[in-house]
This record gives sequence, structure tokens and C-alpha cells, in this order.
Amino acid sequence: MDIRQLKYFIAIAEEGQITAAANRLRMAQPPLSQQLKAMETELGFLLAERKGKSLELTDAGQKLYQHALRITDAMEEAVLEVKEAGTGKKGKLSIGVNTLSNYDLPRLLRTFQKRFPDVSYKIQQNESAQLCKLLKERVIDLAIVRLPLELNEFDIIPLKPEPFYFVTAELFHSKSSAITLEEISELPLIIPSTEGLGLFNKINTAFINRGLKPDIMCECSDISILFDLVSSKFGSTIVPETVVKLNALSNLQVYLIKDTEELGESGIISLKNHYLPKTAQHFIDLIHER
Repeated sequence: MDIRQLKYFIAIAEEGQITAAANRLRMAQPPLSQQLKAMETELGFLLAERKGKSLELTDAGQKLYQHALRITDAMEEAVLEVKEAGTGKKGKLSIGVNTLSNYDLPRLLRTFQKRFPDVSYKIQQNESAQLCKLLKERVIDLAIVRLPLELNEFDIIPLKPEPFYFVTAELFHSKSSAITLEEISELPLIIPSTEGLGLFNKINTAFINRGLKPDIMCECSDISILFDLVSSKFGSTIVPETVVKLNALSNLQVYLIKDTEELGESGIISLKNHYLPKTAQHFIDLIHER
């Protein structure tokens, strides 16, 4: 049995039909069926049974599928590592960025570009939990995420914490540009992100830890819509410093919230025990420098 047959079997297992697997592999159906029979003959076990119009893996088939995934993944990593055995001055930097992206990223990328002008980039924006999934699937090499998260499968480099700001279109009287959570706890709030995700929980917990119950009347994961709602006086919001710096808020009142640096924890993560492309290693080196 060779790596090509294992890739065939993975397609059959995931598609559940010979026809669909053949289409995915861009090959004819009969040769694929013959390959499956050849593997079953070699192993001496039935790997898949027909259930109606679909194929269902046997216990032996399930075991082979699990091993096939590990073997083909290791092979792809080996090929990539060999190809990148040079200096890493060429290649692609694939990085995921949390929806509330890190303000330093453009500056870091510009510095990186000056050092490695022949590198190309893939930058993907998403929620932190989804970025972790993309890392596991090897769609991206690195991700900047908001903490805390379950990160047992990842290596992490903590980034500098950032404070949070209160943004409103309503009249808000304060003697200074810095306020406390106590001062805004009874105001209707629109919270970025969605209940159950990290940032929502962190903001809510910050109030609770101070014995306060915030008036969270809306959740919004789209920052542009969030600020449209604030501008219309639908409610006020609490956002990281990154978001304040990346958006034009000239028509809104913006106040630093005291003692909220713990809310702004973030980090850059990569998958543990997997080969990291040279380009990604160089970017991590740049992070350590800063």
C-alpha cells in the first residue's frame, strides 16, 4: 500500500461514495473501485460496506482512515520542510487575525516586508475559535487571537495587553478622559462579539468581578455595524484600544476605561509539534524582537 492509495481511501471515507470520491480526485470511478478492492485484498479485511447509496467504513476502515490522515499529513509536512530547507527568504506567510485585529500588525508586516521582499502573504480574518480550527487544518500557519482560549494544542507568544475604551454618541459628562466601569454600568451597552465567545465573556466578567451588573442590550460581531449603531444612539460600546485606533470616531465621545488591561490580552499562536514554515518562523523572530 502506498501514499497514493491512502489518499484515495481518505477521499472515499470522507465522501462516502465512490462516485463523489472519484469526482474529488478527478479520476474515473472504475479505477478507484479497483484501488479500494486492492487495499482490501492486501489487508485481508473489508474496509467499507455499502449502506443504501453510501459507503460506511468498517472498524478496520476507520482505523485505516485515522492512520492515513496522520501518514499523509506527515508526508506533506516532510515535503514542505524539504522544499523550505533554505533560508526562508521566499515563500508565503499565512496568518489569521482576530476580528478585532491587533493594531501593530500593519507595522509588523511592513517591517517584515522590508526584510523579506520576496515573501507573499495570506491574511485571513475571523473569530479566535475559528482561527484555532484553521490552524489545526493547516489552512494558516500563525494566528493572532484574543485570550483566554483553550490552547493546549498550540504554542503561544503573549502580546502586550491593551486597555479598553468606552465609546458613545450620547452626552456623557466626565471630569477626565479616563473613567471606570462603575460609571457606565447602568448605560445600555452594545458588546462586540457574541455571547459564549471570549471578548463578550471577558467584558461581562470584568463588571461582575466589581460587583456590577452591566446593561448589555445588544451583541454585534461586525465592528462597522457596531459603530453605526453607536452613532445612531442605539447604545454605547466597550472596545479594545486596537479598534479605537483603527476606526475614525471623530463624531463619537471616546473615554479610556481605567484598569482594563486584563481585558486586552492577546497572543500569536501556532500548532504544537508540527513543522512551521521558515517564513512563519521569521515572523515569530520579529515578534520576539518587539
